[in-house]
Amino acid sequence: MIVVTEELTRGSLGAAGSLITRPEILSKALLKGGTEEQKEKWLPQLASGDLLCAVAVTEPNYGSDVANMRLKATKTEGGWLLNGAKTWCTFGGKAGVLLILARTNPDISVGHRGLSMFLLEKPSYPGHAFEFTQEGGGKLSGKAISTIGYRGMHSFDLFFDNVFVPDENMLGGPEGEGKGFYFTMAGFAGGRIQTAARAIGIMQAAYERALSYAQERVVFGYPIGDYQLTQVKLARMATYLAVSRQFTYSVGRLMDRGEGDMEASLVKFFTCKTAEWVTREALQIHGGMGYAEEMPVSRYFIDARVLSIFEGAEETLALKVIARSLVDNAKAKTEVEV
Repeated sequence: MIVVTEELTRGSLGAAGSLITRPEILSKALLKGGTEEQKEKWLPQLASGDLLCAVAVTEPNYGSDVANMRLKATKTEGGWLLNGAKTWCTFGGKAGVLLILARTNPDISVGHRGLSMFLLEKPSYPGHAFEFTQEGGGKLSGKAISTIGYRGMHSFDLFFDNVFVPDENMLGGPEGEGKGFYFTMAGFAGGRIQTAARAIGIMQAAYERALSYAQERVVFGYPIGDYQLTQVKLARMATYLAVSRQFTYSVGRLMDRGEGDMEASLVKFFTCKTAEWVTREALQIHGGMGYAEEMPVSRYFIDARVLSIFEGAEETLALKVIARSLVDNAKAKTEVEV
C-alpha cells in the first residue's frame, strides 16, 4: 500500500494517492468491528476497486475532536435517521458508500461512548454538487469545497435531512452501538501511514524535477547545478527523502504485525512536515519559474502543505497521540521497575 501510494502521488496523477486512504480506513474499521456478513459484503468490493468509498467523520465545528461529534442518529423502525452536517468528506460525490460517524446517544456528556458508525449506500455523482433523495423522503445533499491545492480530489460539505440507514448497516450490528469511536481510531492509523507515503511521493517528484532543472538552467554561464549552494540543497533534499522513506517502510512493517499505531502518527508528523521543506527547496531551485502554475513544482509545494493538516493535524497528533503514548509508556515502565 505504501509503495503504490508513493508511485501514484509521484506521478502525474497527483492527489490520486488519496484514493487509497478511504478504502484503507473503511477496511480497517470493518476488520476491527464489522460483523461477518458486513465483511463478506464490503471487503471484496473495496479490495477489487469496484466500490469507491468516502469517510464522513469531520463536522463543521469538530475536526480532530472526534468525541464531540454531533450528527444525530435517531432510532426508527428498521434502522436509523441521520440529521446534521459533515464536512471535508473527500470523494463524497463519487463514492458509492459513505462511512459515517454519528451520535446514537443524544447525551453529549457520555462523549465518545455515544458514537456509532454507519454505512450509507448512495448513487455515484460526478461534478461539484449532488442531491440524493431516498424513496422515504430522506435527503442527502453535498457541495464540493474550493481549495488552493489537491485539486485532483473533491472534499464535500454534506447535509443530512432524515437520511435513512438500515439496521444491518450499523458497523458491528447491534453490538456496535456506542463503539464507533474505537472503529474510527482503528481506521485512522492506516490512513496516517498512507498519508506519510503520499508525502514521500511528493518529495520524490519534487526532488526529480529540481535535479533535472538544475542541469538545464544556465545562470552566469553555468548550469545552476554546478554551483555548490545548489548541490548542498539537492544533497539535503535527497537525505530527508531517504530518511522519510525508510522511516515509513519500517513503520509499515510494524503495522503488518498488528503493531505501530502510535508510530504511524509519529511518521506522519515527521514526513508531512519534511515534505513542506523539500518541496519549498525544489521550488526555490526553479527560481521565478517555480512560482508559475505551468511548472509541476508549484503544485507539489501547494499539495504538500495540506498533508500536515488532514488525517490528523500535527498539533493533535503531537498532543493527543504521540506525547500521550510516550508518557503513558514511561509511566508503565517506571511502575514495573518499582
